[in-house]
Amino acid sequence: MITTTNAIVLTKLRYKDNDLIVKCYTQKQGVVSYLLKGILASKKSNKKGVYFQPLSQLQLNTDYKPTRSLQYIKDIKTEFLYTTLHTHILKSAVVMFLAEILAQALQEEEQNDALYSYLQTTLQWLDTNDKFSNFHLLFLLELTKYLGFYPDQSQIQSAAYFNLVDGEFQQESTSKYCVTGENLTLLKQLLGITFDDLHSIKISAKQRQSFLALILVYFELHLGNFKKPKSLQILNDVFN
Repeated sequence: MITTTNAIVLTKLRYKDNDLIVKCYTQKQGVVSYLLKGILASKKSNKKGVYFQPLSQLQLNTDYKPTRSLQYIKDIKTEFLYTTLHTHILKSAVVMFLAEILAQALQEEEQNDALYSYLQTTLQWLDTNDKFSNFHLLFLLELTKYLGFYPDQSQIQSAAYFNLVDGEFQQESTSKYCVTGENLTLLKQLLGITFDDLHSIKISAKQRQSFLALILVYFELHLGNFKKPKSLQILNDVFN
């Protein structure tokens, strides 16, 4: 079946000598892996490899068959051309980090318009804004809405702890996964804030790393095979 869909690139892997396997999150079919045969064989075909930078937003014309593990791309176009995401050293570190997380967290092979729209609009926001040092914190927190474990805020006002396992605010600490102190304060500040207002929250590099570590533990607890990204150290070094 010939179909056209928008797609966001998650990973690319060299296969054999001249082929690539590219994993994308698509608007119409969810997570899809594509085999690009011979794309590295010559300078002319290698130009197409430039399309598949991490988190690039593309339009793909594909020969899609649901029973096939690797799909084929007939034509590629850029859906949204980034101006800074792959050239700004700080943004490129964020992109590498988020692509690694999304490649693990996104597994569904089905359409999810709300999730695709969230990824599309937030990445475009990152590309066009200069105040983004806390972007990845809010991005990951908001992503949990679409993954099914967004924090329950019914007790947020009076709560002294946040339970990472249950995903809820509570009055007392009931396990080692109950968070309090600066991380709790920051969590309350981030919940419900918009990306445009994110710059109003002042966070030190040490606080940023601490809160990011907390979010990654939250993902580990709620996503079966989730592992800390290899690019985490690079991201922390860059923002220091």
